[in-house]
Amino acid sequence: MENQAPDPVENSGHPRDRPLGGRLVVVTGGTRGVGAGIAKAFVEAGAEVVTCARRPPEDPVEGTEFVPVDLRDPEAVRAFFGGLSRLDVLVNNAGGSPFRRLTDADAERHARVVELNLIAPLTASLAAYEHLKRSRGAVVMIGSVSGDRPSPGTAAYGAAKAGLESLARSMAVEWAPEVRVNTLVVGMVRTELSHLHYGGDDGIEAVGRTVPLGRLADPADVGAAAVFLASDAAAYISGASLLVHGGGERPAFLDAATANKET
Repeated sequence: MENQAPDPVENSGHPRDRPLGGRLVVVTGGTRGVGAGIAKAFVEAGAEVVTCARRPPEDPVEGTEFVPVDLRDPEAVRAFFGGLSRLDVLVNNAGGSPFRRLTDADAERHARVVELNLIAPLTASLAAYEHLKRSRGAVVMIGSVSGDRPSPGTAAYGAAKAGLESLARSMAVEWAPEVRVNTLVVGMVRTELSHLHYGGDDGIEAVGRTVPLGRLADPADVGAAAVFLASDAAAYISGASLLVHGGGERPAFLDAATANKET
């Protein structure tokens, strides 16, 4: 990538429909799933959007520029952010984990999950800091409900997301008042990979019925929340964790108990 920002993305409509008009946004892992939904939401909000990941997207989000970056390579991350002429918003979205019980892998394998979900966002945030300080910008961490509850099968991922939320709160204090830092605590989202976690359509629909709002989130739901936290509408919000989980999970004991059942 050359040492200049991408050309502005053309947008139309009332300025209130483009709350991030003219701002440059980087979305890590913004090539598919939740990340693509976030990138699309920022484009629709008028931003210039750069996505980065190890591999190029099969179906690029219209209006974005892609740059290949291995986010677990600190030197590559620093080179990428050093090649930008400016930056207004960093969305640390890259992450994830396969289903893997703790005893099914050694500590080094689990550590790679922590590296991707916690260390990589820290590396990216530090590399972006000087840009964000100059622009009085914002960082949005993409956390998970797995960081706030037991996460069997993805324990290292849950631990990393808990750490990410704590990191964001500390970062918000250290980097204030120039840079705002917040976390989206995301629940279950329906993406092209949902079948790996929940099974086929029947499984996905059944899991959706366990959510108070009756469905899994759409990537656009997460994108809209990210745009809000990055916008001037959230100018006094920093160090916060915004739950995007459709109301959470119905307590299991309510279904197990034999008292207070509706007849």
